[in-house]
This record gives sequence, structure tokens and C-alpha cells, in this order.
Amino acid sequence: MKEQKTPLLRRSWVQSLLASLLCILIGLLIGYIVLLIINPAGANEAIITILKNFMTYSRREAQIKYLGNTLVKTAPLLMCSLSVLFAYKVGLFNIGAAGQYVIGAGACLYCALGLHMPWYVCLLASLILGMALGILSGMLYAYCNVNVVISCIMFNWISLYAVNMLLSLVKESTSPYTLTLSSNSPGSLLPTLGLDNLFGGNSYVTIAIPLSVLIAIVIWVLLEKTKLGYELKATGCNKSAAQYCGMKEKKNLILTMAIAGGLAGLGAGLYYLTGFEQWSCTQSTVPDMGFNGIAAAFLGGLSPLGSILSSLFIQHISSGGAYVDKTMYCSQISDLISSLIIYLCGFVLFFKFAMNSWQNKREEKKAEKLAAETAAAGKGDDET
Repeated sequence: MKEQKTPLLRRSWVQSLLASLLCILIGLLIGYIVLLIINPAGANEAIITILKNFMTYSRREAQIKYLGNTLVKTAPLLMCSLSVLFAYKVGLFNIGAAGQYVIGAGACLYCALGLHMPWYVCLLASLILGMALGILSGMLYAYCNVNVVISCIMFNWISLYAVNMLLSLVKESTSPYTLTLSSNSPGSLLPTLGLDNLFGGNSYVTIAIPLSVLIAIVIWVLLEKTKLGYELKATGCNKSAAQYCGMKEKKNLILTMAIAGGLAGLGAGLYYLTGFEQWSCTQSTVPDMGFNGIAAAFLGGLSPLGSILSSLFIQHISSGGAYVDKTMYCSQISDLISSLIIYLCGFVLFFKFAMNSWQNKREEKKAEKLAAETAAAGKGDDET
């Protein structure tokens, strides 16, 4: 008997792709309407500029160089996205990716500027500190039944002010920003391995970009192709059932948060060790990177491979706002549009549910029609 193929619209990756595209289109449409309300004269040009981003430059060399800048910012966003989706796959909502990202930034920058460690030690420090913070949230949930969301939110702010105090030891004397890596600890910068030459000599383009993509592939393999991934997902679906089957549910929950925290912390290392940005020791808000990771995770259909594309898109339009005509709109208009898309990302699962419901109704009608035709044919045979 020939195996029946799954209909195209029933396939998970197709549903995720369609739902994500729908979120993007609706977000861009609402953003365009906002642009029309603010200043209708420049709305068309503004939305096109945001979408073009680095393509607004006429020279190809400039386009390639600023494409590199977008990719540099995409790497940490992808890591935060992987952090969120990994925990979500195991039934946990890691809103603490922002705090884990912060503690990772503090760890790598202090090791670089305060201790002058090589880049791989700094990167390892960001990974370990991020894991440690994730473990704390996991242990509070596993042993004290403290909701992960609550503990993560608290750790976000604890991490921010702790890192501000730590990095004030390695900041410039005349500004709130940390010392520059290139002049104070060049050995802590991530190697480029010739990638900078591919992007017009952009020295910020390092191994962080291919490394983040490689990690996304590893996470996909771990979740989908290994026994450990199956156990982690089973624990997230039903802790009691997992325990009944002999799985160590508390260990799995803590391990999940450790991996999620490590991914977010590593994301900070992959960003700040490029030298692209300095840390401000007076900032009073948690960086957006961790929270944007939530959007990238859902926009990517909670798939590690999908998150690569969604992270690139979100960072693309966020960077595109810098090129908007400042006499008509502020540069934060792109943040507004990306925020709208981020908000709509929460409806990705709803859109998938709607598609499944539509498919179910179609199949029910088809089955009823077939049953009616069969009954009519049978009645005709009886009369004959």
C-alpha cells in the first residue's frame, strides 16, 4: 500500500514560513500607515529606505562594508534567539536571555580589559557566566518551584547593575564607556581569518558570524536528532510522565537553562569581542538584544535554522532606520516597525493554528462530500 503524502500546508516548516511572512507583511503595512500619519510626503521613500538598509549606498564597496556591520549585529541576536527557542522547546520561557547576555558581556570585557586574556578565554568566560546564571534560574525552578519568568526578570536587573559596577573598573576616565579593545587589549579581539577582506576591509567582521551559524546547526541536531534532545523535550511536555519513564526531570530542567544561558552569554562575547561597541557603565536599561531574541525565535518558527533568517531580517530593518531622512522622521521609526513585527510574532502560533483549522474544515467537507457521493452511488445500485 502506497504511503499517503502529507499535504503541503500540513507541513510544519511551510506553516511556519507562511505565518512568519504574514507577520512581516502586516507589520510593514502598519508601519507604513504610521509613516503616512507622521508625514505622508516621505512615507514611500522612508519605508523603502528601511527595507534597503545598506543598499541605499550607490557604491558597491560601501554596500558590502555595511552589510558586514549588519551581520556583526545579527550574530548575537541569533544566539539570543537560540537561547529562547531552546528553553521554549523544553517548556520553559527564558525571558532571562537579556540578563544572561549582560553577564556574558561583563565577563568577556573584564577578562579582556582587566585581565588581558586571549580571545578564546574571554569567549569561554562569557559562556560559563551565562550558563551559571541560567543554572541559578533552573535550580530555583526545579527545587523551589520559583517560576522561571519571575527569577529571570529579577536576574536581568541584578546582572545589569553588577556588570555596570564591574566594568566601571575598566572604563575610560573621561566617559562612561569601557576602554577600546583595539588599543588596550588587541589580543582579546576575535580573529577575522580573512573574512574582513570579503567585506571591504571591515575589521569587525570576524569568526563570530560563521560560528553563530554553526552553533545554530548544532542546536538543531541536538534537539531533533539526539536522545538528549528527545529527553529534554519530553521533560518540557510533561515532567511527571518523564519522571515515570525514568528521566531525571530536575536535572534536565537545570541542564536546559544552563544551555540556554550559555548561548545568550556567548552571544555577548561574539559581539563585544569584535570591538564593534563599547559598554556604557551608566546605562539603566537592559540591552534590547536579549528581548529581540524572543521575537527572532518566534518569527523563525521556533526552529534553529529558521532563526538564522529571522535574526538577519530583524537586524536588517533595525539598521535600516539609520538611513531614514532625519528631517522628516527620527531614526527610531525602524524600531517602531520592528516592534510591530515583534508584537505580531506572538501570533505566529495562532496563524499556524488557524491554518490547521482551515485544513481540517476542508478535509471534513471533502469527506462529507465523498460519503454523500458513495451513499448516492450505493442507493442507485440497490434500485438497479
